[in-house]
Amino acid sequence: MSQFFQVHPENPQPRLIKQAVEIVRKGGVIVYPTDSSYAVGCRIGEKSAVDRIRHLRRLDDKHNFTLVCRDLSQLGLFAKVDTVAFRLLRTYTPGPYTFILNATREVPRMLLHPKRRTIGLRVPVHPIAQALLAELGEPLISSSLILPGEELPMSDPYEMRQILEHQVDLVIDGGFGGLEASTVVSLVDDEVEVLRVGCGDPTPFAELA
Repeated sequence: MSQFFQVHPENPQPRLIKQAVEIVRKGGVIVYPTDSSYAVGCRIGEKSAVDRIRHLRRLDDKHNFTLVCRDLSQLGLFAKVDTVAFRLLRTYTPGPYTFILNATREVPRMLLHPKRRTIGLRVPVHPIAQALLAELGEPLISSSLILPGEELPMSDPYEMRQILEHQVDLVIDGGFGGLEASTVVSLVDDEVEVLRVGCGDPTPFAELA
């Protein structure tokens, strides 16, 4: 049975954030809001938790997981960032974008695309996500909360609680979530390519492609 925390979307209660992070540190899988949609996440290196997320979303080994980072200083540890990429990241983070970049050796192999050794990274602006990342002190492995057979992310925390109560350890209710996932932009090998149009405006990247 999963826990259910009602967290203020603008001023997250520190006590609840600490409890949520303890669940993550113990290997738990949590559902939490971002500035695009709700996401499901766990701690880096927790293979069993990653496997649970794969099972929940029915993901194959070609799925690019996202490392959700507090800021660009964290991001640089896990991705190879050239000058062009850094300029774009500095301009468009935090925000509703996921950037696909070549991964460093700090990224566990189980999270990488098996052929391209790439990883998705994003820096959210949502206060709850930022509070979780600040308390945890490291990125969260995440994926948009889109159930198998669905095109849109789940948005109602009470529905999440009902459907996922035996599949995750915690649902954080931060109010209704967005119905669009993040916009995904590949910055691999000095090429800019919009891979998925979501709630972030793709126009600046399409012009660079």
